Amino acid sequence: MPNYWIVKTEPSTYSYDDLARQKTAVWDGVKNNLALKHLRQMKPGDEVLVYHTGDEKAVVGIARVESEAYPDPKQQDPKLAVVDLRAVGRLPRPVPLSEIKEDRAFANLGLVRMGRLSVMPASPEQYRRLVKLGGMR
Repeated sequence: MPNYWIVKTEPSTYSYDDLARQKTAVWDGVKNNLALKHLRQMKPGDEVLVYHTGDEKAVVGIARVESEAYPDPKQQDPKLAVVDLRAVGRLPRPVPLSEIKEDRAFANLGLVRMGRLSVMPASPEQYRRLVKLGGMR
C-alpha cells in the first residue's frame, strides 16, 4: 500500500515542468531534519504531490517515488539523503494554498501547519482530495 507525500520546490529553481521534461530526477537539497526523516520513509511506488513555493503557492503535479532513499551523491554529509522521483502528470488546475487553508479537511496537513517544511506526509484522503481539487480523477 503506497504512502502519500508532498514535496515543495521553488519553480524558478526547479519546477514540475523541469521534472516532467526529465521524466525522472534526483530529489535533493533537503536539509531540515524532519523533512529528511520523511524523505527517508519514502518507498518506491509512493505517490507524491509537487507544490510550487514562491509567487505560485500551489500544488501543481503528481510524481511517484522510484527509489529508496540513498546518500546525496553531491554532498559529503552522510546525514543528507535523496530519492528518485518520476513525473506522473501535471494537475489540470493548480490547487492554491489559500484554497487548501480554507478547507477543514486539510487542517492538520503539514502544508498548512508547518509552512517551511519541504517534505511532508499526506493522508490517503488528503491526497485524493487534492488530486480531485486539481481536476484529476
